[in-house]
Amino acid sequence: MRENLSEYQIAQLIFQSISKTITIEEKAILDNWLKHEDNLALYNKIIDKKNIQDKLSIYKQIETERVYKNLEEKIINNKIKVRKLKVFNVFKYASVAILFLGIGYLYQTGYFNSKSTLITPSIENITLQLENGSVKIIKEDGTSELRDSKGNIIGTQNGTQIVYSDEVEKETLVYNTLTVPYGKRFEVLLSDGTHVHLNAGTSLKYPVKFLAGQNRQVYLKGEAFFSVAKDTKHPFIVNSGALNVQVLGTQFNVSSYPEDSETDVVLVEGSVSLYSKVNVNNNVLLKPGFKGSYSKQNISISTNPVITSVYTSWIDGGLVFRNMTFNNILKKMERHYNVKITANNIELANEKFNASFRNEPIEKILEYFKITYNINYTIENNKILIN
Repeated sequence: MRENLSEYQIAQLIFQSISKTITIEEKAILDNWLKHEDNLALYNKIIDKKNIQDKLSIYKQIETERVYKNLEEKIINNKIKVRKLKVFNVFKYASVAILFLGIGYLYQTGYFNSKSTLITPSIENITLQLENGSVKIIKEDGTSELRDSKGNIIGTQNGTQIVYSDEVEKETLVYNTLTVPYGKRFEVLLSDGTHVHLNAGTSLKYPVKFLAGQNRQVYLKGEAFFSVAKDTKHPFIVNSGALNVQVLGTQFNVSSYPEDSETDVVLVEGSVSLYSKVNVNNNVLLKPGFKGSYSKQNISISTNPVITSVYTSWIDGGLVFRNMTFNNILKKMERHYNVKITANNIELANEKFNASFRNEPIEKILEYFKITYNINYTIENNKILIN
């Protein structure tokens, strides 16, 4: 059912959602509006767009033309000073417009492009541990055949993807472990046709061939997006530490880095069942468009509706931060770019921010936070210091 809301009301709700000033009652109205496919598509379009003219059109209901003109004059006169926004408790509609329009203008005028590259990320290899314990280095621009201990071809590697064959004969489970270092991503097509995208800093242990009559079980440390081939007779289980994710055939994202306090599962389509190894009776069935979060401290699972694209943008090299603490943002940046970041400003650690980037050099992200939130940084010996 669609809410009968005016464009102005929708603009207000979207702004309040982005800025995290939305009340429980208002969020319920927005969530109901987002249940309609067209509305959800529009919402995603609004939060992802960077073209400033499109932004002006979207935000016209809240006097953005006046805000933009004032901002443009300040930029032209080299007097722009964007104050650090104390998270979202002081976000007003004009402030939100300034944030989006100002950054859009700076991108359009090539401000970020003028910055020289000062950081050289470390380069590490993707590795594949075979059944006998030997480790094979995977070259992302190369091709190779994968063989078992008997010399049989079990799969092939072509560029950034490994494909396993279903024709290999196996009577017992034989595992390979694929490890992707910080700063890289990789893909693997398992023997049953399940497609897995692995994010930076991730390892996945899996059978080179699944066996008839047994569950299809893999072991994940880090983050991966699964597109599971449907097989009702053989449930697919992702073991991610203390949490298991069981499915028959679906698409979902699992983020389970050891250093994170929670394991997050975001369901794109189908259905998944979440259960803790500690409490197997605590079984949660997740619906599409929802995130299930397992607290490692409380040993509990909570769910809430989300915009799934926020959690899957990394597949295409994007970085999206939504109501995320600065400390967690820095962790993601370290993984994504394989750099070392030290935050000297302790007060920033738990402040929350929103931002979206698509395949941008890390210098651009640092400049974004500097200009938008007045967060300064320095680079010393290839390390980033947040002051």
